[in-house]
Amino acid sequence: MKAQAAAVLVVGSLLGAASLGGCSVGIPDPAAPKVEQTASALTTPTITPGHDAEAVAAKDMPFTAGGSLAQGVPVGISNGLKEAPGWKLVKENAAGESQYLKADGCLVAAKVRTNQSPLVRGDDRESTIALFTYLDPSILPEYLKTETLRWGGDPEKPGPRVEVLVLEQPARPGAKATAIMARLFGTAGSSVYISVACPDAAALAAARADVAQRLLIVPPSN
Repeated sequence: MKAQAAAVLVVGSLLGAASLGGCSVGIPDPAAPKVEQTASALTTPTITPGHDAEAVAAKDMPFTAGGSLAQGVPVGISNGLKEAPGWKLVKENAAGESQYLKADGCLVAAKVRTNQSPLVRGDDRESTIALFTYLDPSILPEYLKTETLRWGGDPEKPGPRVEVLVLEQPARPGAKATAIMARLFGTAGSSVYISVACPDAAALAAARADVAQRLLIVPPSN
């Protein structure tokens, strides 16, 4: 019971900070390796000879498949959530972050970071754990769950999925129900980070369903 209480306290601390700061988590450790944050707009890719981007984009992207991406070509995040009923775009690519507000009070923040090589550890799952630890050193791997988001494609049709890790906090009296979804793509050298904060658990579940359907992770284009 003590371990479980400690885990709730740690997760609550991180997610509380996320909901108060526009759903973004600060970097607490100035001694950690510098990871540059850049705008999420996709840039003109450097062509990787022999790489079949379409074939990679057409398949599911589990953590173990991250090495099939082109070296150093970043992933992206679509802005499709603004088309979902009840949602509106309230911040577009400000310091690399876009935010979406739903009529029920839910707030989603999504950003892409590049130059993530200092955090790469083994496969993409280990690297994503390193990303969460970089954001908050008190996070332990057992606090994180594996879920999936859309991996490109058409949001109106079935399509491939991409694995992410999720840190979540159930709703408590006086606090928002919050979830953070992230993945570091080691070979691509970039990461995606999506946070969702809602007034209650039911609203959070509905918002996460919208995110899973509309906020596509965009595969590299080469």
